[in-house]
Amino acid sequence: MLIPLLLTLLLGAIDLGVYAYTSIVVGNAAQAGASYGAQGLVFAADSNGIQAAAANDYANNGRNPNALTVASSVSCGCDSGGAITNWNCSTIANPSAGTCATGHWVVMVSVTASGTFNAFFNYPGVPNVLTISRTSTMRVSQ
Repeated sequence: MLIPLLLTLLLGAIDLGVYAYTSIVVGNAAQAGASYGAQGLVFAADSNGIQAAAANDYANNGRNPNALTVASSVSCGCDSGGAITNWNCSTIANPSAGTCATGHWVVMVSVTASGTFNAFFNYPGVPNVLTISRTSTMRVSQ
């Protein structure tokens, strides 16, 4: 009588492990994209390069890179003693962009990667397909 219960627990543990692994791989892909973008201002604006870096990291972990969705954004601000005042990065939209009287100018690149987890087994009350999304933000070297 205990064997069906133990098998169910074992299968649930396997699915939980695969979910955790998928979550880690998606997070690593987001971090790889952010690392690419953090190399400099030109790289931060290269959304195709950021997507390629994330997809390559995802594929190197045995996953289908076509199943990964990657979005990136760049934010700017004035860092004054650790408090960052966000500004629009464009000098057209913000004529004072690039100047910072009370501190120093910082640029951040943020990459969000999303992948899916497909459970091996159906569990009552638990969706069979889950979307996993992770974001990584890094300061851009200037």
